[in-house]
Amino acid sequence: MAKAKTTAFFCKECGYESAKWTGQCPACRAWNTMVEEPVAKKESSRRIVPGAARQAAKPVKLSEVSIKEQDRISTGYRELDRVLGSGIVAGSLVLVGGDPGIGKSTILLQVCRNLAAAGHKILYISGEESLKQIKLRANRIGEISGELLFLCETNLDDIEGAIRETKPEVVIIDSIQTMYRDDVSSAPGSVSQVRESTNILLQIAKGMGISVFIVGHVTKEGVVAGPRVLEHMVDTVLYFEGERNASYRILRGVKNRFGSTNEIGVFEMQEQGLVEVENPSEYLLSGRPQEASGAVVACSIEGTRPILLEVQALVAQTNFGMARRTAAGTDYNRVNLLMAVLEKRCHYEMSRYDAYVNIAGGVRMNEPALDLAIVLALVSSLKDRPVNPKCIIFGEVGLSGEVRAVSMAEQRVREAAKLGFEACILPQVCLEKIKKAEGIRLYGVKNVREAITTI
Repeated sequence: MAKAKTTAFFCKECGYESAKWTGQCPACRAWNTMVEEPVAKKESSRRIVPGAARQAAKPVKLSEVSIKEQDRISTGYRELDRVLGSGIVAGSLVLVGGDPGIGKSTILLQVCRNLAAAGHKILYISGEESLKQIKLRANRIGEISGELLFLCETNLDDIEGAIRETKPEVVIIDSIQTMYRDDVSSAPGSVSQVRESTNILLQIAKGMGISVFIVGHVTKEGVVAGPRVLEHMVDTVLYFEGERNASYRILRGVKNRFGSTNEIGVFEMQEQGLVEVENPSEYLLSGRPQEASGAVVACSIEGTRPILLEVQALVAQTNFGMARRTAAGTDYNRVNLLMAVLEKRCHYEMSRYDAYVNIAGGVRMNEPALDLAIVLALVSSLKDRPVNPKCIIFGEVGLSGEVRAVSMAEQRVREAAKLGFEACILPQVCLEKIKKAEGIRLYGVKNVREAITTI
């Protein structure tokens, strides 16, 4: 009789299972990601709920499915509701990732406080902190009232029993890497445990109509630890961005089955917890230097929201044979490309100068609409001539030096006018499409040379 295998090799990126080790995963083509772990015991595909009779699922028409506004629950934070797609969807599974100490547990505890105060029943399950630690953090963010229950447990079987007994509307799991099942012999946080635990929570969310939030640790590369299949199983993936030492936090939607994936929410870490920033443009532009060369205000679009930010450039003559390039907050290769355009099309000897480009505030933006602002910031620093602080600039720059159109130009102009800007340099193509602009002068440019002359 053949001996049953007790171990197998799993890919840490995609969860692919193989009987033998391979250097490259056959599924996702990632190198050196196969790890050996015990095989989970086979179970029946049907999970039997004690005391409940299972009913067979019946096909229905879309016309028979009713969608109501009450199906979404407001978190009490407009920034978070925007990223989720106007609220929490009943029966959804949401993954929240981010660096340690960035505020994942804090924002979820604040959401639980708001939901409990609104009359919803919440269950907060922690596998990393004790009840005393949670209470200390809860005292810092404010008084908690309503039906908010806490449980410190890591066994998924006990957690499942507690959920079925209490029947909450929202469940918080902090974190998925600490959860385990008895029938999976590998350690908590392994590929097998994370995949099996998420599968159980997915069945609970869809079967009982409970919204489940999962906190996930991130690796050194900035992705959620565990197999990539974890992100495919959940409905929504949210990432917290920002430096731990900085006060701001950006919540970005990477995947969302119930809304846009381009929305962001801006929060500020204060003594009482995370506070939403309703006007991030004003927040990012605070403390701007006056009459300083190399500082230009640009406008980026995140989802449906225009955000004004400051692009800074510093150009200094190099002391070595090879010029140095540094980019913070934007794409390094894009900066090199734009400097090559300046050298070829505008005849600036950029190869003789070191160049440092920074997006003030620590945010990261890769939208092509920042190209023209980066180019003009570099020229301003090279010539040591400041740009009008009341002027906003946006536009995409091509390899031939042309300034190409960008999306949502009218919304960008309106946001600039609302914050008191008096002039705007934009692509000529976008200028023809803008119907009306009050309180701000518009200058359309066709290429980089024309933009430099205008500024």
